[in-house]
Amino acid sequence: MSDIEEPYSDEDTLNMIAAGVVTTVTLLVGFGLLAAGVSYFWVAFLVGFAGVLPLTIGVLRFYRENNNTSNQTSKEDPITTLRERYANGELTDEEFENQVEKLIETESGVSFHSKCESEREIEREK
Repeated sequence: MSDIEEPYSDEDTLNMIAAGVVTTVTLLVGFGLLAAGVSYFWVAFLVGFAGVLPLTIGVLRFYRENNNTSNQTSKEDPITTLRERYANGELTDEEFENQVEKLIETESGVSFHSKCESEREIEREK
């Protein structure tokens, strides 16, 4: 891979493509109506640039935000997923405990067993 940064994000690129397509279609329709001698050809420009273009960009943003939100919620709570799998019988007791330990270790950076030991020592001191 190269160290060259891309000048636009994926969202910007998609917006530019959509804007280009809408602009092209609007111009073709507007000038087509003008060439055909239609006196209200200017309405095509108004509808295209003041209506269709903002609507297209808005729909793209709405879709992207909803897509990002659904991805975040699916990644947020892996413990709940493990509990559901355990409740459905997909995981044995040992598999469930091992998976929970791995999740706790990755979140905190501390071994699950060492954490339990330190908690026991604190309770003994009390």
